[in-house]
Amino acid sequence: MLWSVSTPGGNGSLAVYNGVVYVAGGNLYAFNAATGAQIWISAAGGMQFAPVVENGVIYTGSANGKVRAFSARTGTLLWSAATGAGIDDLPAIANGVVYISAEDGHLHAFNAGTGSQLWSTAIGTYIYSSPSVANGVVYIGSDNAKVYALNAQTGAILWSYTTGDLIVSSPAVANGVVYIGSNDSNLYAFALPPKDQPQPPARPNPATLQPDFKL
Repeated sequence: MLWSVSTPGGNGSLAVYNGVVYVAGGNLYAFNAATGAQIWISAAGGMQFAPVVENGVIYTGSANGKVRAFSARTGTLLWSAATGAGIDDLPAIANGVVYISAEDGHLHAFNAGTGSQLWSTAIGTYIYSSPSVANGVVYIGSDNAKVYALNAQTGAILWSYTTGDLIVSSPAVANGVVYIGSNDSNLYAFALPPKDQPQPPARPNPATLQPDFKL
């Protein structure tokens, strides 16, 4: 064994980023990955699930329904936002947005820099699944046995597919395919939409063209 440290209230849910181990469980802890030395502790309370670290910021949900952002370097609370219900899953961060589900059956989207809520969409009664984001679409499963695809910018439901039982697994995306399992003992695969293609420049109106006498 290399080292062992005490994390009161912790359940081992963690993330490793730039040589630091971040552990959520009641409070949020930061330890040197090589030595186990404690770097800081943030006594925010209520955190049960592994944090997600992106661009030097830690994002985590909590049992009291709060989504929080902390500085990965100092542990300083940057912002806190409420979903209105407890959070049992991991957030996904993409293109400056935090996506996270809550026990109220909604998928929520927050600005990653400010914590302001962008949208909230009802997709079930109780959500066990964590979201995944690809090509401008958020994918997630729900307790109503459905797989959902939502517009990442607006939260509008693009499509849903009904499986044979509730979904507690989280989708995985690889090589243009989203994979997700259901409690009906089946694994499902769906093709991702193509990435947005750049539009060619508009053809100029000949009536507006002017000769360039400097040529």
